[in-house]
Amino acid sequence: MPPLPEPEIAAALASLDGWSRQGDEIVKSFERPSFLDGIAFVTRVADLAEAANHHPDIDIRWRTVHFALSTHDKGGLTQLDIELAHRISTAAGRFGVRSRG
Repeated sequence: MPPLPEPEIAAALASLDGWSRQGDEIVKSFERPSFLDGIAFVTRVADLAEAANHHPDIDIRWRTVHFALSTHDKGGLTQLDIELAHRISTAAGRFGVRSRG
C-alpha cells in the first residue's frame, strides 16, 4: 500500500474528529476516568490493531492514552493508518472515551 498523496491525507483528516497530523503521523489523545480504564481501552485498540495487522504507537500517561499512526515501512501515511484511526475513534465512542485536547 503506497503512501497517500497530500490531498487525500487532508481529506481523511477532515473526516477524523480530533486527529491531527504531526510530520508523517496522525495523532490523537483520549482520556479515561482512571488508569485501569485507560488500559482497558488500550487492550480493545490492541485487538483492533492486531486484526488489521497494523499497530499504533501508544503512550499511556495515567488516564491519558495517546495514539500515533504511521506506516513506517512505507515512509508515511497510508490508508491503513486512516482506517485504524476510524476504528480507534469508533471504539472510543463505544467505550465513552473522551477526546483530550
